[in-house]
Amino acid sequence: MAHRSQNVTDYPNNNTIFSVWKFKEGSDFKPVFERLCALVSNLNHSFVVRLPDGRTSCIMGIAHDAWVKLGMPTPLPKELKTFEPIVGGKYTAISTEGDIHFHLRAINAGVCYELAKDIYDIINPVADNLVEVHGFRYWDGRSILGFVDGTENPIGDERAQFAMVGDEDPKYKGGSYLFVQKYSHNLKAWESIPTSEQEKVFGRYKQSDIEMTDEVKPKNSHSALTSITDADGNDLKIVRDNLPFSNPSKGEFGTYFISYANKFSTTHKMLENMYLGNPIGNYDRILDFSTPETGTLFFVPTQEMLDNYSAT
Repeated sequence: MAHRSQNVTDYPNNNTIFSVWKFKEGSDFKPVFERLCALVSNLNHSFVVRLPDGRTSCIMGIAHDAWVKLGMPTPLPKELKTFEPIVGGKYTAISTEGDIHFHLRAINAGVCYELAKDIYDIINPVADNLVEVHGFRYWDGRSILGFVDGTENPIGDERAQFAMVGDEDPKYKGGSYLFVQKYSHNLKAWESIPTSEQEKVFGRYKQSDIEMTDEVKPKNSHSALTSITDADGNDLKIVRDNLPFSNPSKGEFGTYFISYANKFSTTHKMLENMYLGNPIGNYDRILDFSTPETGTLFFVPTQEMLDNYSAT
């Protein structure tokens, strides 16, 4: 049977809104959720017609506790759980609340605004907004730190292979594990070190985006610790859709890390390498300049599942 997945394999667009919502205690949120399921499908179809070249998409993810409260199918997706903090010797990947996550992509900010407003009008009476980040494409896909973000992302058919659940969990085939972290950067400290030192932090050359050779690349560089393989030596990847955000007048500079994966254990292993170190203590040096403010795991159901819950 064919599975119609949500737009998790779309490439990053120029503008994005990421938002996290938590249902209010005592609110009648199930009918609202049914309306949201219908709205996601409606928005995606509508903008294909209205802006066929706009690469507009709206994706909804559901966290573990919300999945249970909403009476979603059981057994749950095999790796859907409440994310637990990863406590390293120096830094911690924190865990934060959230029931629903929306990922809105568009070429221009006006389209993102319209998508967000349509969602807000429905969800606001029954849920509190915990996070809203407006991301933008910076130069040639670089983060605020000046390095190209997502160079190791799968491309082509590999995006579906690594982003979507397969035969290992047939009931949820075509779904995806969505993990998000909002990072703030200490830009003043970052810019105080020379480019050559910044390159050692990333394991890449800044201007060319070429990865350092294994002989040159530090073992605690970001690229070294986030490149992982399975027991047979095969690469394990995730689909990142990160974008930078900033409010210069307030000194706010950051990256919204967002990953789609066929298994959350892949993302979790990367996080363990970053925060615990590989070997232990050899943590990711990017954390000396980057602080996570959130950390939440969601599952992105297929479009068929959303249709099954949609209000008619």
